Amino acid sequence: MKKLTIAAVAVAAALTLAACSSSDSSESTAEATAAAAAEETPMAEETPMAEESAMADDSATTEQGAGDIVDIASTTDGFTTLTAAVTAADLVDTLKGEGPFTVFAPTDDAFAALPAGVLDALLLPENKDALTKILTYHAVAGNVMAADVTDGDVPTVEGQTVTLSTADGVTVNGANVIQADVVASNGVIHVIDAVLLPPDVDVDALLAQ
Repeated sequence: MKKLTIAAVAVAAALTLAACSSSDSSESTAEATAAAAAEETPMAEETPMAEESAMADDSATTEQGAGDIVDIASTTDGFTTLTAAVTAADLVDTLKGEGPFTVFAPTDDAFAALPAGVLDALLLPENKDALTKILTYHAVAGNVMAADVTDGDVPTVEGQTVTLSTADGVTVNGANVIQADVVASNGVIHVIDAVLLPPDVDVDALLAQ
């Protein structure tokens, strides 16, 4: 877990620099750091393992080679908002990189459930840093399949941790995993029914702009 934390912090540092520099430079830096993290600390080996666990009753698995994470999100119904957000945050090239990444992907309905005005505020150019923080909070370095999940905190690419629970199906910070193990060429997607907000994102401040 120590290696995993170091890798996640390294990826988070690279993506933080992305919000402060040009998009071309930031994307290449984030891709290189993420690839290095994935090679040195395979998440599926470091994450607490579950002997008997399942994501959700209606989970489904796609075949390897269906496309990268961005390809799948952009061609699958229900991820129009996520795709737009990834584009606005200049994270497309990063999430098309080698990875591997595990992405907890909110549906369009999940984004629509945010307080009125929050999504519109996040998509404004001046709030790119906050949007990047939120999106990278949904990603974990490594390839974490359903069978690898047990209760506990896992470091995200953003740098902070999310809490996984298997008490009543699998949840991530209370959001339900409604479809698991959607395999991409550079990682895996688990679909969730709510947007995860890092503790230090001030929603009221966004709405006040």
